[in-house]
Amino acid sequence: MIVMGGIIGAGIFTNPYVVAQQVHTPFLILGAWAVGGLIALAGAFIYAELSSQVSASGGQYLYLRDAMHPLVAFGYGWSLLFVIQTGGMAAVALIFANHIYELVGVRTTDLRAALLASIALAALTIINCIGVRAGSITQNVLMILKLFAIAALVAVGLTVSGPTLALGVQATNSSPTTWQLLTAFGAALIPAQFAYGGWQTACFVAGEVREPRKNLPRGLLLGVLGVIVVYLSVNYVCVHALGAQGLSQTKTPASAVMRLALGERGSRLLAAGIAISTIGFLSQSMLTAPRVYFAMAEDRLFFKQLAWLNRARVPAFAIALQGGLAIVIALVASRFEQILNYVVSVDVVFFALTAACVFVFRKHNRNGDAFRVPGHPFTTLFFIAACCVITFSLVYKYPLNSVISFGIMFAGLPAYFVWAGRGR
Repeated sequence: MIVMGGIIGAGIFTNPYVVAQQVHTPFLILGAWAVGGLIALAGAFIYAELSSQVSASGGQYLYLRDAMHPLVAFGYGWSLLFVIQTGGMAAVALIFANHIYELVGVRTTDLRAALLASIALAALTIINCIGVRAGSITQNVLMILKLFAIAALVAVGLTVSGPTLALGVQATNSSPTTWQLLTAFGAALIPAQFAYGGWQTACFVAGEVREPRKNLPRGLLLGVLGVIVVYLSVNYVCVHALGAQGLSQTKTPASAVMRLALGERGSRLLAAGIAISTIGFLSQSMLTAPRVYFAMAEDRLFFKQLAWLNRARVPAFAIALQGGLAIVIALVASRFEQILNYVVSVDVVFFALTAACVFVFRKHNRNGDAFRVPGHPFTTLFFIAACCVITFSLVYKYPLNSVISFGIMFAGLPAYFVWAGRGR
């Protein structure tokens, strides 16, 4: 439940249309989601080995600090605050806004979505700073709600007879070159990778899992496999009901499928479920990243206020800063696809660097009896290579977004030396 809950947010209800904009046949659309699932599975194995050796709070920050250099770890924490986490929160908030407008029957625009997303982020930031947290029962209810919405979508979507075959033939008449197909498929992996993201958060609770060397890898494997089945099912019914071309033209494909099957009532019912599950996922994710900022502050490499806890034992300053930056990104970018590319370009770089930590830890024989990645080094190298392909695709197809995100990442270099000097 932890692994699946960390992965399944709202991206699966929206990202199918972003994938369909890059590749234009049902086979390639489903293929992109299948390959994305294999990448996530390989990553889950890697993080299972790392988390079985380092169980303290901080996750990737600690792996990069211990295996490489505090500068690399600081770069990750800096990027998490200014790009990865805040950008991801902004993107999820935009999904929430689009489905709220779908629910009330109001035509959405980029500006309207950005404003409503900002209001949602501000409200959740205030609530989390006060110390109101969703309990385990609430989170389980939200998770069950998401699974129920997905099951309803798949069951109902199969009853719709869509224009899949006709549109698939039309899409293939353009005869793209091999290079165009490869670059398009690489770009299609970007939204799929974003939707599959979240399995790495399981490493934050490694110290609280009973027999983590056995149960954490098992949970990661079963959880990711379960998500792959869920995601492929959702994309199959979206392609089946809307066709490849129709899928690429709607920003709320899941609601569109329900509308075809059950009319406006079905569309609004699903939109309500998606909006609620999105808010639950967003609220839960707000408290995860501050553990990294806390670890950085403990190392005297960041503002000491980020490690400050209020009376409710909540890192309020870190949450407020994180929420404020997410609002800025939502307002400035305002388009889901733009934020998606902005976030993933840096995120996959640190995924690859973190995977390389496996080689370093094994070289130093750190906790040799810990869980081992099956098929290493091939599994690990496959994951690193996939991250490189996605990075290249991003830089090639979206150079401006990549320049912005990498520029913010490298801006952390002088900041590191300032804080390192103060620490000494």
